Amino acid sequence: MDRLWTDFVNSDYHDWRGGERSEDRLGNVSWQQDFLNRWQLEAPVPASNEEESAMRSFRDDLQALAIRLSNGKLFTEKDEAWLNDFMMAGEVIRQIITQDQQLGVALVPIHRHWAQVMAEVAADFAVTLVEGEGKRIRSCDNPDCRWIFYDDTRSRTQKYCDDKMCGNLMKVRRFRAKRKMHSNEEKTKT
Repeated sequence: MDRLWTDFVNSDYHDWRGGERSEDRLGNVSWQQDFLNRWQLEAPVPASNEEESAMRSFRDDLQALAIRLSNGKLFTEKDEAWLNDFMMAGEVIRQIITQDQQLGVALVPIHRHWAQVMAEVAADFAVTLVEGEGKRIRSCDNPDCRWIFYDDTRSRTQKYCDDKMCGNLMKVRRFRAKRKMHSNEEKTKT
């Protein structure tokens, strides 16, 4: 299941197959627009150099926090204060809305800028933690991937961001390493 915060964190792309290709998508104008559209957020595109720098710093720190939590570390008061600071920048008002002939209350952003987007990302991460699902935060076991994901499996044992891509790749790597080891053992016997 894709979440707002995982989509944002994974804007730092690395070739999951082990190649040298990597891409910081935060600076890509089409990525920025697609991200905003996908999550129904608003901010000026392209982001300014200062906004991009702030987003990179936020993304890297959020990624580091997610990795720490995926490794079983505790969420600290310092982490809480850091997230609260980002969420505070996202001022919202409550507004009654009608959707599918149902009345509801929505939190509507006051500002339309990248600080608001980061506040929404921080809030989505906070909701993940508050709902007791922080233990489902994972970092892909493929060391070349670096993808952060939310494990939505019933067993809570998902190791790879995608079983068909990283999962299969790692299975093939293990098979080849085992076959090479057996081949080397056979050579040493003869």
